[in-house]
Amino acid sequence: MTPQPGLELTPSQTVGPFFHDALLAEDRSELVPPEHPEAIRIEGTVYDGAGEVVPDAMVEIWQANRSGRYNDPTDDRDDLPLDESFSGFGRSKTVDGGRFSFTTVKPGSVPGPDGRMQAPHIMVSVFARGLLKRVVTRIYFPDEGEANAADLVLSSIKDPELRETLVAHDEGGALRFDVHLQGENQTAFFEFQR
Repeated sequence: MTPQPGLELTPSQTVGPFFHDALLAEDRSELVPPEHPEAIRIEGTVYDGAGEVVPDAMVEIWQANRSGRYNDPTDDRDDLPLDESFSGFGRSKTVDGGRFSFTTVKPGSVPGPDGRMQAPHIMVSVFARGLLKRVVTRIYFPDEGEANAADLVLSSIKDPELRETLVAHDEGGALRFDVHLQGENQTAFFEFQR
């Protein structure tokens, strides 16, 4: 594109650090209190393509409740209980060297677009400077081997090493899920469609 006389092209806008001031004033990293009887902790670090931590990223999660129902008007499955106190949405900034964490519950299975049940998972969006759009991925659970193997989305990733980037690692007190935006250890990302 050639600019008109007297006008200059401006650089493309990337997701900037504005969200630290605008979106991260409220801590949304605890979807349930830590003392909740079914609380799980998910911890991770966001890395860039060079393997350096991203100190100012924002990580969001969206998930179903323990029964597999979303707290969303489009999920009108009345046969499953809706927990009004569980929004299913969380947001965490990266702190202390790119780390993020969430306290939540393990979601139940939800139907996929074809009606078949998917393995329990949590949807993840990562926003960071240098990204033109957020990147979208999923967290799967290490104790769901059979369900993970049958999950259409997870099994659509043919490379086993890349597929493994979506399965959290049990570290005793927490599940570990690191996000590598690019590079040799890049996390598998999906094209997000609404």
